[in-house]
Amino acid sequence: MSRTKGQEVIPSAKRLIGSLRDMGYDFSTAVADLIDNSIEAGATSVSIDVEFDGDDSWVRIADNGMGMSLSQLQESMRYGSERDYDGEDDLGKFGLGLKTASMSQCQRLVVASRGNLREEVNAFSWDLDHVNATNKWEIIKVKKRELKMILDNHLDKSRGTVVFWQRLDRILGYKHPYGESAKKRMSTMCRELEDHLAMVFHRFLSGEVPGKKLRIILNGNQIKAWDPFARKEEKTRVLETVSIRVEHEGKAGTVILEPYILPHQDDFSSIDAFKQASGPKKWNRQQGFYIYRANRLIQSGGWSGLKTLDEHMKLARIAVSFSPHLDDAFKINVSKMRVQLPAQIKDEVEASVKPATKIAQETYRRSAQKAATNTSARTVTPTISGVSVQNQDDHKPVTSRNDGSSSVPKDEEHTSQYWTLDELQEKLVKLAEPNERPVLLKVFGRLRRNIKD
Repeated sequence: MSRTKGQEVIPSAKRLIGSLRDMGYDFSTAVADLIDNSIEAGATSVSIDVEFDGDDSWVRIADNGMGMSLSQLQESMRYGSERDYDGEDDLGKFGLGLKTASMSQCQRLVVASRGNLREEVNAFSWDLDHVNATNKWEIIKVKKRELKMILDNHLDKSRGTVVFWQRLDRILGYKHPYGESAKKRMSTMCRELEDHLAMVFHRFLSGEVPGKKLRIILNGNQIKAWDPFARKEEKTRVLETVSIRVEHEGKAGTVILEPYILPHQDDFSSIDAFKQASGPKKWNRQQGFYIYRANRLIQSGGWSGLKTLDEHMKLARIAVSFSPHLDDAFKINVSKMRVQLPAQIKDEVEASVKPATKIAQETYRRSAQKAATNTSARTVTPTISGVSVQNQDDHKPVTSRNDGSSSVPKDEEHTSQYWTLDELQEKLVKLAEPNERPVLLKVFGRLRRNIKD
C-alpha cells in the first residue's frame, strides 16, 4: 500500500508559545511541576531561591539528580519531548511541563545540566523576545560568563540540573516591578509556595516513598511535610482500606482508598496541632478526597461531585491513589492540576466513603454536644444586662442582676438549651418579621464564612 504524501505545516512559534503560557499554572503549581522532574531524575535535594531585584528579579530551582548529557538536554528543551513516560512511577506525562510551567511565569528560561563530572555544564535558553523576533523554534546556547552568575556554584562538583527564570512578568504582575507592593507580592507568593510544596510532596518529604526521600529548601529554609491526615494524633481514626479495580481503554489498574477521620478540635493534642491540621484552605475546604498520582498529590480536598462540602463532614479525609497507567481514566491534564474520578467507579467510590462520612458526622456532633455539656456545667447562661432571657422550650426565666451577674433557678443551672447554628437560624427566622429576615440571613451568612476561615 502506497503512503500518501503529505506536506508538513510547522506551527507559528511566537503564537503557539504565547498561547501555551496560559495553561493555567500559577507560581506554586509551576514550581511543583519542575520538582516532578527532579524526582524523576533521582534527586534527593532541591534548592529553590527567589530573588527580588525589580526588573532583574529571578527564580532558581537546582537539584542534585542524575543530570543530562548535551543531547538529553536539547531533547528536554523540545516542546513535546519524545522520551517515554510509561513507567509505573513516572511523574511526567506530555513532555511539556518544563517549558510550559516555566514560560507561564517568565519570559526567559535557562536550563543548565551536567550528567557526567568529566564533562562541562551545558546550558540553553528559551527567550520570548527572540521567539517573537524570529518566529522560530530556536533555543539559544548560554554563554559561560553569564552561566557562572546563574549557577552560583551549583553543579561545580556534582551532577544535576538548574532551572533559572528571568523577566518574571507573570509572577510580579508589573511592567517594571519596583517598590514595596511588588516585593510584598513576591514574599506572599513564597509563603504560599512553601505551603503548597509541603502538601503536594508530603509523602516524599516524610520518607514514605521507598528510595525517594526528598529534601526541599526554599530560600535557605527546609520545608517540612504537611500530613493531611494528622496521623501522629492519637485520636485520628484509620478506617479499612478499599481497593477498586479499574479498566479503561485496554489498561487496567487498582485505585486505593484510605479513609481517615480526624479528631474534633477538643481532642487534638494541642491548639497548634489543630491549626496545623486545618491546611492551606482551612477545615471545610480541606475535607474530602486527596488524590495521588504516583504518590504526588494532585487534588487536595473536595468530593469530586459526589457530595457537597458540609460542616458536619469536615473531619473526613480520604486518600485516593492511582498509578500513571490510569491517567486517561482520571483525565489528568498537562499541568497536573485537574483530575476526575472515572465514571465507571463513581458508585463504588461513593459507597466506600459512606462509612467514613457517617463516622465523621457522628464524631463532629458527639464532640460538639460534649463541649456544650461541659460549658453548661462550668457556666450559667449569659444574659444582657437589664433584660430577661427565656428558654423557648421550658419558659423559665434567667434574669440579670444590677451588678451584671445572672440569676438562674437552682434546679435549672445545668439544663441550658444549646442549638446548632442551623437550628438557631431557623428559630430566629421564624420569630422575625418579614422585613427582618433578609438581614438575619445575611448575618448568619457572614458568621458561617468567619467560622470557615
